[in-house]
Amino acid sequence: MAHIDYFLSTISPFTYFAGLRLEEIAAKHGATIAYKPIDIIALFGRTGGTPPGQRHQNRQAYRLQELARASAKTGLPYHEKPAHFPTNAAPSSYAVIAAQKAGGGDLGKLCHSLLAAVWAEERDIAEDAVIKSCLEGAGFDPALADTGLLTGAEIYPANLEEAVEKGVFGAPFYVVDSGQLFWGNDRLDDLDAHLAGKL
Repeated sequence: MAHIDYFLSTISPFTYFAGLRLEEIAAKHGATIAYKPIDIIALFGRTGGTPPGQRHQNRQAYRLQELARASAKTGLPYHEKPAHFPTNAAPSSYAVIAAQKAGGGDLGKLCHSLLAAVWAEERDIAEDAVIKSCLEGAGFDPALADTGLLTGAEIYPANLEEAVEKGVFGAPFYVVDSGQLFWGNDRLDDLDAHLAGKL
């Protein structure tokens, strides 16, 4: 059985546009997923990347075109410049970490609902009420937003170190136990093919 370490950012638009395809692909191939929220800005700093707002104008303009195309291809609505982006991704990341440890709900749905809150609904996922509503909607105890703070604070930076060690430099990033790496929502077809033994 294949295993996928899924490095994600709860504020990444390209992670948002991945939707629930990873979960569908994993289910199709009987693969397991470990959700590993990371501090994407810190990751950029560690691996030679630049935060979107600090990139050259050409890169920023191209990114906006890519986002529009991703929305059209996936059918997922988005705001080009959402009201609460960037925001502090740590509290929502802690919630994902706590939910994964607690079990009992749908982690894929939780991650996607947090991302949709940013990009489609223009809500601030640094706010407790937003995080709790996403937890509850995905079948988790909303109190995890409070009780999971300590665990999240320990694992979140550890996820960053693991990401750097495994060759990760962006999000979404999929690391298969075969050693193959896949970066971006536009590489999910390749991940699917790899799990099928075609790549």
